[in-house]
Amino acid sequence: MKFTLLKAGAAVAAAVAASVVAAPMAAAAPADILYDCQADTPLGAENLTLNQTVDTTAPATVAPGGALDLVVDPAPNQVPSEAAGYTVKNVNTFTLKVPVPTNSTLTGVDLTGGSGLGSDPAWTEADGVVTVTFAGPIAGGATFELPTITAHLTAGASGAIESSLYGTGYDNPGLTFTAVVGTIIGDISAPTSCFPNPNPVLTSTTIG
Repeated sequence: MKFTLLKAGAAVAAAVAASVVAAPMAAAAPADILYDCQADTPLGAENLTLNQTVDTTAPATVAPGGALDLVVDPAPNQVPSEAAGYTVKNVNTFTLKVPVPTNSTLTGVDLTGGSGLGSDPAWTEADGVVTVTFAGPIAGGATFELPTITAHLTAGASGAIESSLYGTGYDNPGLTFTAVVGTIIGDISAPTSCFPNPNPVLTSTTIG
């Protein structure tokens, strides 16, 4: 039961975090992002690790003060229709936090394409952290495709622009969502928190 609740939302969580959070590398190969998630269920906390593959692109170098785009193109994914014999109703209420890379300034974010998300994503920025949200829901068994994410940056004076994911633990997550699972005692909602573990440098663009 508890494993089911976490697994129902985890597949979507990985795709969302990877697509929104992962800043791209120049001529990068597809990257596997590893997440550590914990669901708060009526039967107690349950944990699961998961990965999501994303294709990323970005320039290898940029002039001081120059503009650059970090682009993430996630592959289509599917929410499980059931797990351990229980029906996955939906996953919903997504919040993702993304640090603006050091030695750069964020000038905007474009969200393009995507399908089957249940609602339109939106983003805000405060204190050097971009927060991306969408309400969903994405139904169990449904195929979805997250939008292509283009982050527009202005380079600093020198050094490197290195990107990584946000989050250091379940109490400081980079991604949260809720999974809803149908059981013989009714629908159960499992708020879930995820963070990248490990949290590697994903991209490095040289300023110069």
